[in-house]
Amino acid sequence: MAADLTAAQDHEVFVDAALFLGMHSQDDGLRVACKAFFVERLDTRVVMNLEQVGRCDDVIWSYSRELQDLYYPFMDQLHTVMDISREGYDRVDAALALSDSDLPGQLPFIDRLLLAMVVNRKGLLHTVGPRADAFGGLPVRAVATWPAGVREPAFPESLERLYRASLALRLPEDRLGIPAPDRAAARDRT
Repeated sequence: MAADLTAAQDHEVFVDAALFLGMHSQDDGLRVACKAFFVERLDTRVVMNLEQVGRCDDVIWSYSRELQDLYYPFMDQLHTVMDISREGYDRVDAALALSDSDLPGQLPFIDRLLLAMVVNRKGLLHTVGPRADAFGGLPVRAVATWPAGVREPAFPESLERLYRASLALRLPEDRLGIPAPDRAAARDRT
């Protein structure tokens, strides 16, 4: 993992909603892998565009107020203690997304915009699982599923306490933004 952090230092580190929400996945291997990503980078800077922040909120707001009240203290504290730069698109991002560039044409436009932002800013997007396969050849890296039997990393004590309480909310993969065909393809590969 340390080599991964070193390689990423050459690029602006971007995260998407799937990776952020993945910290609350029903799949423990995916959940811990996503959590580890943030634990390992707690003292560094990551970028999450405003649309991806909104996608997270859209998912969480679809759950009961009780679950939201357990989830949001963790998320709010994480956004306070970690340098998560929330940024909007600029004209160059939009122009690149609309162009006949090297961005795969079959991608949903929301993903073209996200990737245009990453490419324009010479970044590296981190996401989950098979979602990265759709972005072939682009600066995208998927976190690997956490190995069974390997100890789960922990946030600092007060943040970890909030995280544990927030786990009352566990999300199925389809709520993370992983398209159904990609989930099926991932199962077929294993």
